[in-house]
Amino acid sequence: MKIHFLGTCAGTEPMPDRKHASVAVEAEGRIYWFDAGEGCSYTGHLMGLDLLKVGKIIISHAHMDHVGGLGNLLWNIRKLTFERRKQPEQGEVVVYTPNMDSWNGLLQMLRNTEQNFQTKYPVYAVQVEAGELFDDGIIKVTAFPNTHLVEWQQDRCLSYSYLIECDGKKLVYSGDVGSYDDLNEAIGKGCDGLIIETGHFGIDEVQQYVSGKNIRKIFFSHNGREIISNPEASKEKVKNYFGNKGFICEDGMTIEL
Repeated sequence: MKIHFLGTCAGTEPMPDRKHASVAVEAEGRIYWFDAGEGCSYTGHLMGLDLLKVGKIIISHAHMDHVGGLGNLLWNIRKLTFERRKQPEQGEVVVYTPNMDSWNGLLQMLRNTEQNFQTKYPVYAVQVEAGELFDDGIIKVTAFPNTHLVEWQQDRCLSYSYLIECDGKKLVYSGDVGSYDDLNEAIGKGCDGLIIETGHFGIDEVQQYVSGKNIRKIFFSHNGREIISNPEASKEKVKNYFGNKGFICEDGMTIEL
């Protein structure tokens, strides 16, 4: 399982060399997209990722720093089908989202572009619910509600974290959380990797949370101003806390789990 970091910035104003949150997980020739911040498909394409291998796009919540590049991702997949004269390898593109209103608005915008966004393959959305999202025989993804948008929720959860299981390994993608304790159930007795957001919390709080937990590697992403404003000091701090199991991620980075 390879993890491609396409956007590692929290929801700040534009920052040099960092775009908003997006991660691609690659396994057995398939690519699974987690969040779609601005420029994610641009970065992925220039990294050499084949966007026609993207069949599932999983959104944690509908804030712009997590969905601002979703329209371009879908458009670029479509564009490549014309350029290469072939269809997406999985035969369809599915967007898993906690917010169908956001999806419907995006779909309307896409349909007002050239050729009404007509495709020869299905493009559709699935409402995220707590529990197993899918298991396609390569990876299994389970959704865990978190409290990031609890004040806006009415009859359904609007923000999720995800457990990704592949080839006996467990990777937790935090999305944005109201508290790191939101991740307890997803982590369970431990995980091989944790992609943890630091847009709302600092390195000290990460250390306090993971202390005593069986987590093999910790990937700092959705990085906030502590890390972005003081990158070298932050790297030294992470090294002191976590040794060789802590990584401050940057756009364009690929790590094999």
